[in-house]
Amino acid sequence: MTISNNKGKESGKMTYVVSDSKKNGSSITATINSEFVDAKGKSITKATNNVKCENGVMQMDMKTFIPPAQTEQMKAGEAKASDVYLEYPANMNVGDQLKDGQFNMDYESSGLKSSIEISITERKVEGKESVTTPAGTWECYKISAKNKIVSKIAGIGFPIKMDVVEWFAPGFGIVKTESKSGKTEITSIK
Repeated sequence: MTISNNKGKESGKMTYVVSDSKKNGSSITATINSEFVDAKGKSITKATNNVKCENGVMQMDMKTFIPPAQTEQMKAGEAKASDVYLEYPANMNVGDQLKDGQFNMDYESSGLKSSIEISITERKVEGKESVTTPAGTWECYKISAKNKIVSKIAGIGFPIKMDVVEWFAPGFGIVKTESKSGKTEITSIK
């Protein structure tokens, strides 16, 4: 996925690789390895997360939504968090309210106790649209949400709030997101 700022200038790329998938009855779990590289091609962060599909509901590990800048701060330290998943039901319809997601992680880096809280609320299926990116065309659900990220370092909080729109292709995942700060979109599939 290519990440661009609000002026359309590329700020980096996020590459996702499925390294493992397991089926157990009606459930499938996949391990996703990701790497964020900046606009100059320098590797900034790497992470491993999970995606699950249970009874037609796709569930994304909320650690996936941690901004690369915060992930960069965490990599030298020790982090503790439980697994929390954001749901994308297969049978969604225009007008549906989707479940909110709330994720908290505590970490210590360079002796400083820090935390990050991510809230994704007021998720609503706004419509159905055909979305074309450099990687192809998908029939997507357009989902709006309010995202709030609070990063606390040594007890001092830095909140970021933004309205986000994402385009979700059933059976595939998120192909595009937009907010006032910029956008991401799939630009290639290998």
